Amino acid sequence: MNETTLETRPRADAVAPNLASYDEARAAFSWVAARRALDGLPGGRGVNIAHECVDRHAAGPRANHVALRCIGRRGEIRDYTYGELAQLTSRFANALDALGVRATERVFFLLGRQPELYVGLLGTLKHRSVACPLFSAFGPEPVRQRLELGDARVLVTTRAFYGRKVAPLRDSLPGLTHVLLTDATPDDAPEGTRALWPLLDASLDTYEIEPTDSEDMALLHFTRGTTGTPKGAVHVHDAVVAHHATGWFALDLHADDVYWCTADPGWVTGTSYGIIAPLAHGVTSIVDEAEFDADRWYTILAEQHVNVWYTAPTAVRMLMKVGADAMAGHDLSALRFVASVGEPLNPEAVLWGSEHLGMPIHDNWWQTETGGIMIANYRACAVKPGSMGRPLPGIEAAILRRDEHGEIVMHGEDAELVTAPGEEGELALRPGWPSMFRGYLHEEARYRKCFVGGWYRSGDLARRDEDGYFWFLGRADDVIKSAGHLIGPFEVESALMEHPAVAEAGVIGVPDPVAGAVVKAFVVLHTGTEPSEALRKELIGFGRKRLGAAVAPRDISFRDDLPKTRSGKIMRRLLRARELGLPEGDLSTLERGA
Repeated sequence: MNETTLETRPRADAVAPNLASYDEARAAFSWVAARRALDGLPGGRGVNIAHECVDRHAAGPRANHVALRCIGRRGEIRDYTYGELAQLTSRFANALDALGVRATERVFFLLGRQPELYVGLLGTLKHRSVACPLFSAFGPEPVRQRLELGDARVLVTTRAFYGRKVAPLRDSLPGLTHVLLTDATPDDAPEGTRALWPLLDASLDTYEIEPTDSEDMALLHFTRGTTGTPKGAVHVHDAVVAHHATGWFALDLHADDVYWCTADPGWVTGTSYGIIAPLAHGVTSIVDEAEFDADRWYTILAEQHVNVWYTAPTAVRMLMKVGADAMAGHDLSALRFVASVGEPLNPEAVLWGSEHLGMPIHDNWWQTETGGIMIANYRACAVKPGSMGRPLPGIEAAILRRDEHGEIVMHGEDAELVTAPGEEGELALRPGWPSMFRGYLHEEARYRKCFVGGWYRSGDLARRDEDGYFWFLGRADDVIKSAGHLIGPFEVESALMEHPAVAEAGVIGVPDPVAGAVVKAFVVLHTGTEPSEALRKELIGFGRKRLGAAVAPRDISFRDDLPKTRSGKIMRRLLRARELGLPEGDLSTLERGA
């Protein structure tokens, strides 16, 4: 693993970093003080995410500041100020009241990145109902499954999505009382649905948020492991405290920033850091309705003068594959900070950012269950390419020792910690941060299994170095056991990506009668490079030189692309299933076309 250290080169006109000294920030931090950075509902009536993101700004000097800049597929732009957003979200909350929807009932969104998604989600939180965004690319069965598991009362979607994905299944969802269509009129709304906008137009544009307990359920995000049914991770209104604090420390958000999170709100990043964190800070947030296109992305970064950009490793690798020439003619001088999440960021991508963007890309780590960023590389701190960084202020992280069966080693009721730098184990967090999930909906036993010996088990294997930086090794389910060695696929993938021909790599273990399993890699080549037997042998030799024969791939297969989730994670289980002829299982989170 490359452990080169990079320093971010500050620009002369850049604002000072929020976190200037990591050690001082950790020593001074408390969640009590972090809560005081937010307003709370007037009169001490609790904390509500929508109030912190919208209403408190609309009531002050930022009322006319642009909250959302929505860019349509054809490039058309519609701005929404904090004042306008407050009115629209109030209309949505009043509409839910008119429909008889109660607090705690679930409101689902099956929409692309369009204004109604953002208005509806925040309006739902203002109403104290529970918001649940879904990927618009889900097929009928994944949609039905989540609506059923989540006890959906309301669904906001489009005519096309309803007709293709919901209408055929409507009879199997008796609890789904209301379907609101963003692009329908009262005359063309299908039977059993209503047009959203006439309902909003008939509603008042003011709304007094009822008292909201910090522990009231606010968000429901579905996630899954490598197997099993989707899990509905429950998050509460108090999560906004962590979203605000991590936006300050990990993303270095400043009030006058233009910020762009490329994630879809169907993925937890698109909600926590595409909606809540930036709006809690009062910044202007870019919303792009279209899918990835290198020239379009560089154009948005340049023309919108984006200061802080939060994207996925897959997107970075796609930009790398297109080549740096695509940047030509785009002025990216406004860009101050770039961060990445979704899966570990390969060292090569970090170095690419340093060379072509003038700053390293800052990886960070968290999960749907954590609700917010837990470990990060910070703007003012040295970056070690390939490391996910160090824990946020207020977060206690550790490596737990595992036995040969993958069980946590215990001493009485306490888990045994790994203390030696470089030793491998399972990454764990001390519970108690505000955005920690409060349960899996209707699955208490499944929730309890996530905790052991006073720690939350992440299911990720990692190590910590002598400087306190954490290094991801792989999901526990992905680790390859070969001839007594435990091999993390990410380490192998990162080494292969150092070869100039390789754009992406995915690694799995395949059965071997002697070693138990051996490493096989699936490789996507850079544009203009053709696969060949000579290149395959060259890459195998390159891997052995970098990693040693025991860890390097025994075989390499060339692919046009790799199967990924819509959040950008390589689906190694799917590579394994296809290679070994095993059942592919649920593909609802698979990226289209993979």
